[in-house]
Amino acid sequence: MIHPEPTDALVVVDVQKDFLPGGALGVPRGDEVVAPLNEALRAYAGAKRPVFATRDWHPQNHCSFQAQGGPWPPHCVAGTPGAAFAEGLVLPQGAQIVSKATEAGQDAYSGFAGTDLGARLAAAGVRRVVVGGLATDYCVLNTVLDARRAGLEVVVLEDCIRAVEVTPGDGTRAIAQMTQAGARLDRVGP
Repeated sequence: MIHPEPTDALVVVDVQKDFLPGGALGVPRGDEVVAPLNEALRAYAGAKRPVFATRDWHPQNHCSFQAQGGPWPPHCVAGTPGAAFAEGLVLPQGAQIVSKATEAGQDAYSGFAGTDLGARLAAAGVRRVVVGGLATDYCVLNTVLDARRAGLEVVVLEDCIRAVEVTPGDGTRAIAQMTQAGARLDRVGP
């Protein structure tokens, strides 16, 4: 079970309506991350540790969309209902929002790509990030790998992630890649 440390931050990755079942790019069982993430959010807010929530915040003509030659259907278009955080996800007051992939020609799976997340973490004295969200095999994976490249300790909350699984086994391979890069696995619950 995860316990907030004095140099921790919690990073919630892309828990947006379009990534939930029934959304434009729904992650199977993606809604299951909300309850354990809320538990982690309460713990980190209670310990007065910083909380960051990343989100895809795409323009309508984003390069990742199929109409522009990308692999995905349109999703998380800035300001649309699908780009909103999941109903039921309770971000604490003071949670910092990190918008990514905001330019039409730039894709970004990682919360660090083209954002000031790294600078914000450094300014807060963060040495370890605890990560959960969607999807294991894309945005969680890339955020974790970039955090490791930045020299941060990383804990991935296994009960707070779900995979897209474009190819069966992608989620398992992503977890292996994260642990090989030095991330540690833990859980919110028992």
